[in-house]
Formats: sequence, structure tokens, C-alpha cells
Amino acid sequence: METLKVMETLKTTLTDLGIPAEMIHQDALLREDLQLDSTETVELALALKRMLGVSVKLEGRQDITLAQLCDRVEIAMSAAAGGIQDKSASRV
Repeated sequence: METLKVMETLKTTLTDLGIPAEMIHQDALLREDLQLDSTETVELALALKRMLGVSVKLEGRQDITLAQLCDRVEIAMSAAAGGIQDKSASRV
């Protein structure tokens, strides 16, 4: 369920950045296939923070696919949820 939510958020953000919808698929590489520049990469990271509440580092030399980015976002979301559970558990 989270994968669909994350992928829909990515698709919405990328189309807002002007990427044609037909280019957006799970195997598309952010830089090589979608031609994201550094500004667009930062905008994508900010959109993930704003829409899903997670921080995902997208800078770096290695290009990643949308599926890999989706995995990173899900891990960050799980970590954030675990952090919330840990805080509530420590109050008991």
C-alpha cells in the first residue's frame, strides 16, 4: 500500500516538474532517463518531505531508478514510524 502511495507521489511531482508521464516508470533512472538536473533533484526531495514527511538524500554520483527511490522513501517512512513508536513506548 505504501509503495503505491510513494510511487503516485513521485509521479505527481515529476509531472509537475515537466517530465512526460510516459517516461515515468519504476525502471527509469532519475538522471539518465528523466534528465533531472540538480535543481529538479532538490525539488523532488523537498516534495517528498512536504508530501510524505520524510527526508531522502538524492544527491550523489550514483543514478538510481524510481523503484530504488521508492524503496528509500519506504525505509525512511518505516524508520520515522518506528521512531514515533519508540517515543510512545518510552512514555509507558
